[in-house]
Amino acid sequence: MSLPTTNHDPGFRITRASHVVLTVRDLTASRQFYEKVIGLILTVEEADALYFRGVEEACHHSLVLRRGEGAACARLGLRVFQEDDLDRLKAFFEAHGCRTAWVDVPHQGRTLQANDPAGTPLEFCATMPVLPRMITRFTRHAGGSALRLDHYQVLAPEVRKACEFYTAAGFRLSEYIAPAGTFDPRGVFLQRKGNPHDIVFFNGAGPRLHHFAYLAPEVHHLLNACDIAGELGYGAAVERGPGRHGPGHAMYVYMRDPDGHRVELFNTHYQIMDIENEPIGWDPSDHTLSFPWGLPARRAWFEEATPFADVAIREPEVKPNPLTLESYLAK
Repeated sequence: MSLPTTNHDPGFRITRASHVVLTVRDLTASRQFYEKVIGLILTVEEADALYFRGVEEACHHSLVLRRGEGAACARLGLRVFQEDDLDRLKAFFEAHGCRTAWVDVPHQGRTLQANDPAGTPLEFCATMPVLPRMITRFTRHAGGSALRLDHYQVLAPEVRKACEFYTAAGFRLSEYIAPAGTFDPRGVFLQRKGNPHDIVFFNGAGPRLHHFAYLAPEVHHLLNACDIAGELGYGAAVERGPGRHGPGHAMYVYMRDPDGHRVELFNTHYQIMDIENEPIGWDPSDHTLSFPWGLPARRAWFEEATPFADVAIREPEVKPNPLTLESYLAK
């Protein structure tokens, strides 16, 4: 069994992970967390929704919070290069037996909604209104000074099938996790914008949103976010880190927002643009690689995730068995 290969000319051009749409119970509490702790810029406040963007983002939003009775993820958003890419993308999804629909979405151009074969709800657009970047408005920087949305991670019961679908759509596989000597992936990192990932799939009950991630300028911004979280009463929501990822080498911290949605702040990345860059595989049993220093994450970090609205959750055939903090301490 070999790794799926990328179709470099699928007939349309997805460019990047663009935005996340979540439902939350308390918009006031959520606004405080994302403005003060994560450091996002509030673009628009409406009666039942908040639209945020990162400090260096010019497009209208990368995070949408809508008031709801429960915590869920409504959509993961991606961008295409031009409007006509949407028509060809619609045909691609339908050829794979996936549902599609044209929808009117506030503050976005023509928008295509679709579910991937695992059921992950997606939406694609080519344009949004443009606003001034806040990158040099230093008095607007707060907390983690989140610069821009980088990626999101989804738990899925069939990682290989997800990888096959997205590589057919033009995504490149940058890294994968598989038992030594095999190409049976337990995790895949897929990208379009030239760094390691736009969307990540890990083996688990799903589809569910594990986390979404914003880039921070420097390591001290991660610590500042933690300090602000502690002062505002969110100290227990600092779930993992600060620490360092192994293969990607990024410094990170994971937090849970007031509704339990998981968000990552991280810094540093490497480029993967050249055609000769092959996917990097790593063995999940090599714990010195997965976390080069510090302790493993709690079981909750591996197992808990945000459900997608109105999407059934399926169990994987192979149950994940990661090294958790609980099992590490038990030894």
